[in-house]
Parts: sequence; structure tokens; C-alpha cells
Amino acid sequence: MGHDDREKIRTLLSYWIEHNKEHGEEITEWAEKARALGKDEAYERMLKAVQEMHEADELLAQALKKLK
Repeated sequence: MGHDDREKIRTLLSYWIEHNKEHGEEITEWAEKARALGKDEAYERMLKAVQEMHEADELLAQALKKLK
């Protein structure tokens, strides 16, 4: 793997982590709206998805550290 590839992967990982964070915040907001509509199952699944996104971000962050 060349230096350019390593930098590209690092850039992508950083972007994906931040992008997921933004989506997680947005999903959480909409989950609250689903809950307000009485759609508790949708609310719970949306929050579960956000939780799993956080777990994915942790793995991506670990991968990023390995590329330094």
C-alpha cells in the first residue's frame, strides 16, 4: 500500500466517522418524533440503529489508529 493510499483511507475513515455522527444525531431527532406519534417500536429500532452506528464508528476509529 502506497503512502497515497494510506492517506486516502485515513481521510475516508475520518469522513465516515464524522458523517455517521451527523446521521446519528439526525436519526435520534426523528426517533423522538416517531415516539411522539406513539410509534414506540420505530423509536426503539431507530435508537438501536444509532447505537450500532456508534459501535461501527469505534471500529472505524480503531482502524484509523492502525494506519498512523
